[in-house]
Amino acid sequence: MPSDSQADRRRLQMADIARLAGVSVSTVSRALNGSPLVNDETKQRIGELARSLKYTINQSAKNLRLQRNQTIAVVVPYEAQSRQHISDPFFLSMVGSLADALTDRGYDMLLSRVDAEALDSVSSLYDSGRAIGIVLIGQWRHHDQLNALAARGVPVVVWGGQLPQQLYCTVGGDNLLGGRLATEHLLQEGRRRILFLGDAQLPEVALRLAGYRQALADAGVPYDESRVRKVPFEEHDAELAIARQVASAHEGRADFDAVFASSDLIAILVMRALRRRGLKVPEDVAVVGYDNVALAAYADPPLTTVHQPVSQAGVELVDALIHLMDGTPQLPRVMPVELVLRLSSVVDPVSA
Repeated sequence: MPSDSQADRRRLQMADIARLAGVSVSTVSRALNGSPLVNDETKQRIGELARSLKYTINQSAKNLRLQRNQTIAVVVPYEAQSRQHISDPFFLSMVGSLADALTDRGYDMLLSRVDAEALDSVSSLYDSGRAIGIVLIGQWRHHDQLNALAARGVPVVVWGGQLPQQLYCTVGGDNLLGGRLATEHLLQEGRRRILFLGDAQLPEVALRLAGYRQALADAGVPYDESRVRKVPFEEHDAELAIARQVASAHEGRADFDAVFASSDLIAILVMRALRRRGLKVPEDVAVVGYDNVALAAYADPPLTTVHQPVSQAGVELVDALIHLMDGTPQLPRVMPVELVLRLSSVVDPVSA
């Protein structure tokens, strides 16, 4: 417990912040505790003043005094067959972003896994009182289960793509735009036989495929179903699928001149498989990935990819969940994406 002098000093500091910010002491208190009743601009101004006065909140002590559960469950689904590893670079980046955002707002994080075939099982974390809210990384194929959770009033926010008749809140990158940007770039580089690799049964990948198809149509390039291949995110299964696809390459030639992979991991595996077949990237086959994980810049060659705003995603997911827990309905949030050009898709290094 803080001493009387410490408490007095904190009250004085809060009054100073209120005076400098031109707001009431109660507004300062709400802002420092992340209340949605205070707008973002005021929160930012008060936060800057608090830092300048070296004012800090002992959040753990506060929660203990109030006997309040401040645990948010972050759930990473897995498929029972592939058991996609949580060490996947995208998952690691997203979990890190969420951990930072939750810590900044005084919440504890409970990391959990559930079978992707039973996404509704995450409700046990809330029903049991272990967590007061849930962030789910990925929709997988069970839109109906997530709608049922939302209809029950379970506070859950999902990293994923916006779908029709959606009752739950999603936060995600603009997958449709991302798919279009990647494909338009390959078309501008003169590529016309572009493979799409990914599992379009997953909502985010389906939107990327829709962007791919839009770009082809806009360029007057016929859509060829045979150039869309179902490739899972799990490394071993992805490698097998890619090996089968490039097996048709003979004497340094293939029936495709570019690959748009729905993740950076798949793209990096593609480049390795192409090299084993004697094909050069990007001279013979240009490659574009998706996510812009840290490893993408260090691939051989460095990977052109669609950047997802993962560092900001944690803030958006947590912000949406806090509003939901306060009883404020949330619309889906679509975040901007951008193409990052590197040498895996551009023959002329000067233009990369």
